[in-house]
Amino acid sequence: MGPESLQQPQQHKAKICMWKYLDVHSMDLIDKAQTTDELKSLLSELLSLQDFQSNPRSAILLDLYFYSIQFCRQQGFNREQTSAFVSIVKDTHEACVETPLPNVEECYNYFTELVFCHSIRRPPFSIDLFSQDQLVLITDYVINTYFRHFKLYKYAFTPQVRLDVSFSYIGMPEPKEEAEPAEGTEPPLSPLQEETEEAAAAKEDPTATLREYISAQLNQELAQLRLLMEQRLRTTEEQFNSKLMQLEKGPGGSKGPSKGKKK
Repeated sequence: MGPESLQQPQQHKAKICMWKYLDVHSMDLIDKAQTTDELKSLLSELLSLQDFQSNPRSAILLDLYFYSIQFCRQQGFNREQTSAFVSIVKDTHEACVETPLPNVEECYNYFTELVFCHSIRRPPFSIDLFSQDQLVLITDYVINTYFRHFKLYKYAFTPQVRLDVSFSYIGMPEPKEEAEPAEGTEPPLSPLQEETEEAAAAKEDPTATLREYISAQLNQELAQLRLLMEQRLRTTEEQFNSKLMQLEKGPGGSKGPSKGKKK
């Protein structure tokens, strides 16, 4: 996958998404589903995830939407609020997996815009579907469940990008690619000739030359460092000897000769 084929992170515009994926009839069926198996089976049909038993990605999405419905039931959301919340989660996930490149900031901004789009009354751009308390509950839930595992969703649903790096050193000859000889033009080499050519190729290998250059530079740096340490040790020893001599002379120091007494 080349750099030109990677889709760059996009800035999405939030829109009202109530009844986008789950319409009124779908919500009626969801309300009638009581057991976990019934609800998962129903969601797999409504959201086109019938292969969840054999496809790990479909199974992950089914769990995501199933627990979103469970959260809505625990908070007492009505049909409109449940449909809008599942649509917000689904649109946020699709924005996450549209590119293998990091886009957590773009996805979080898109999620917050979607939530506010359903919390502020400003028709036809937004509606006041969720209250302020519900807005806080929704934000905390999505952050602690989806965005906390954002990299795991990215890893599971996007292709892996491999980065190949090549270096070119200034002053180093680039290895020449030898053209393959035509079939039947040269006789096969003897083992002695092959060993001779391998030895010559090892000598001309740019990597070996680079290794020798790095080794020489390291040896030079080590020699300079050793010389510097010896100079510092010599200076420290001289200072120590000077202080030691001052201590041996005593605090009074040496005095001049005393005068003799007069008779």
